[in-house]
Amino acid sequence: MATEYGQGYGLGGGSGLSADTGARRHRLPAGLRAPFEGRHWREFAFVLLSLPIGIGLFTYAVTMMSLGAGLLVTFLGVPVLAAALAGCRGIGALERARARGLLGLDVAAPEPLRVGKPGAMAWIGAVLKSGSSWRSLLYALVQFPWSVFSFVVSVTFWSVGWTMLTYPVWFWVFPAYAGQDGLQLYGDGTHRIYLDNPFEITVTALVGLLVTLVTPWIVRALTTVDRLLVHGLLGPSRLATRVVELESDRGVVVDTAAADLRRIERDLHDGAQARLVNLAMDLGLAKEKLREDPQEAARMVGEAHGEVKTALQELRDLARGIHPAVLTDRGLDAALSSVASRCAVPVRVEVDLAERPASAIEGIAYFTVSELLQNISKHARATAAAVEVWRVENRLMIQVVDNGVGGARASTGSGLAGLAERLGAVDGILVVDSPAGGPTRVTAELPWRTEPVRR
Repeated sequence: MATEYGQGYGLGGGSGLSADTGARRHRLPAGLRAPFEGRHWREFAFVLLSLPIGIGLFTYAVTMMSLGAGLLVTFLGVPVLAAALAGCRGIGALERARARGLLGLDVAAPEPLRVGKPGAMAWIGAVLKSGSSWRSLLYALVQFPWSVFSFVVSVTFWSVGWTMLTYPVWFWVFPAYAGQDGLQLYGDGTHRIYLDNPFEITVTALVGLLVTLVTPWIVRALTTVDRLLVHGLLGPSRLATRVVELESDRGVVVDTAAADLRRIERDLHDGAQARLVNLAMDLGLAKEKLREDPQEAARMVGEAHGEVKTALQELRDLARGIHPAVLTDRGLDAALSSVASRCAVPVRVEVDLAERPASAIEGIAYFTVSELLQNISKHARATAAAVEVWRVENRLMIQVVDNGVGGARASTGSGLAGLAERLGAVDGILVVDSPAGGPTRVTAELPWRTEPVRR
């Protein structure tokens, strides 16, 4: 691994300072500037547009589905239903674009239609069997009543707030053109109350200010429901998202396995294989020298014996890198203790497991700790380290801590990023806490799986 400890401290340790100096400073608190921010006006525009769009969506969905259902007694009902659902999918794409532009909500497109073979019937079947098509239809039906409610609430609060806030500017219209002293607050057959004196006008403006300040947060709460509707009904389903994640994880596993095979091939070719070739050549020369110069032949055999020992050690190291025998025979405690003994700094190992996990999870845990300890030896400049392994419900927890210089980052291209990808391929998590100056704490989580019982 090529994780960089102690490098780039200006980026790691000074990020907070640069963020503070680069952030925009507002003179007004969020509650006072909310009515004038672009976000509020975009959300308000979304609510205003939702009503006419909702009317159109609801009308289209009800008309097309009713027509299709009525024609089911004939063959024409099926293609009409498919066309209605396809139209709802297209409308869903427009709604995702509207939410992206006005609400800043970026929702991925749902899973595409899986048409098994070419032809109109195959396409109709794919549309009718697609869950995203029916969710788009449900959105068209549900969005209309919600858009009516949000439109009424938003427009009422917005109009009342700004009307009352600006009342001191236009109250003169009533005595000048309406023949009354001001805005009528109450009236019956004998009594009428108007907002016409300075105190009442001021109170009206203050109430309007309060309503105006509250309106953006009400609109934001209403659009939160719109966000949930768009995300839940017009985006990919959880199953489709999970399938995409599993496909990505499978790609990571395949790439990792290919890289490991290339590494093993390279180590064999450049290490033990090269030594064995040299050994064969040396033994051949020693055989030729055996009768002419026995002492020289004995020296060459001695050198060949040393090459054999070195080649055997390299083969042991390579086998240990593939899957150590101590891990298979004695489990994580003994295997991690063996790895810790080869670390450049003293390492305390604590493994608190009542039973052994599945061999695959056990192997990933072993190589995770091995990689992290190798990083500590090469980069951390630490004087002590600790490895702790325990189980929490259905998760295997691993924590490696050192008192080195810190500054480790799981950035793209680093060794920790590659390790995080490997753990993610089996639903694992890697968390790095390494401030400048240390200490460094790396926590890994793996799913707990037990070895299946073979009969």
